[in-house]
Amino acid sequence: MNPATNETKIEIKGLTMAYGSYVVMQDINARVKRGSIFVIMGGSGCGKSTLLRHLIGMKAPAAGEVLYDGRSFWALDEAERQTEVRRFGVLFQSGALWSSMTLAENVALPLSEYTDLAAADIAEIARLKLALVGLKGFEDFYPAEISGGMCKRAGLARAMALDPEILFFDEPSAGLDSISSRNLDQLILELRDNLGATIVVVSHELASIMTIADDSIFLDAETKTVRATGNPRELLQHSPDPTLRAFLSRGEATKLLPGTATTPPTSTLQPSPPPAQL
Repeated sequence: MNPATNETKIEIKGLTMAYGSYVVMQDINARVKRGSIFVIMGGSGCGKSTLLRHLIGMKAPAAGEVLYDGRSFWALDEAERQTEVRRFGVLFQSGALWSSMTLAENVALPLSEYTDLAAADIAEIARLKLALVGLKGFEDFYPAEISGGMCKRAGLARAMALDPEILFFDEPSAGLDSISSRNLDQLILELRDNLGATIVVVSHELASIMTIADDSIFLDAETKTVRATGNPRELLQHSPDPTLRAFLSRGEATKLLPGTATTPPTSTLQPSPPPAQL
């Protein structure tokens, strides 16, 4: 079940991203529906991760605004922005786990920083979040002792530690083999369906885009703006834009269109004994 509604959770209005006089992207407009998976897609270097940084409060726009539930994020004062940011969970491209901490300690960190919960309660929540992403039994492992796919899932568990309303993922499938990538896609879909999370994903991985996206924007480096918006499967079928069609028809993407056969990924949302490393 897809719990997405027509209610707008995030709105981007007339956004321009720049470093000094160099404009990365301009006049970006988009709406993200509550409970949906929204993909920011485009080629390498077009500004996808830069847009994510603007959305999560790491960089202010040169022009335009970002609204959450109708409130302009960058019009808030610093304290109000920090309160808003605590509603976010972020999975960075590398996973960004602390190598000197166990997986449980990594997940517990935001709980220790931003809540008054007792240590025993924090430890229990950390175990629950790790179990939720299929890492039950790996609480005392260090990042160097597990695979890349498992590190991504541990990073996701940490992103969910504070029960955020919105999850942001920066190239979650980057560096993963095809099986690990499909499993992570399945986990993202289950987070949307079972938890009702609003999810924003930066990606150029076509298989992942076609599998998880409810809606998307396509950033074009040549025109430095949004070239297309919509469900990427529908865009591939119906858009006459040759640049967009070239991006969406690379590799195996067309095999993921509705009505074509694919191998379904394995569900990973149920707690289980320690799995074999992916």
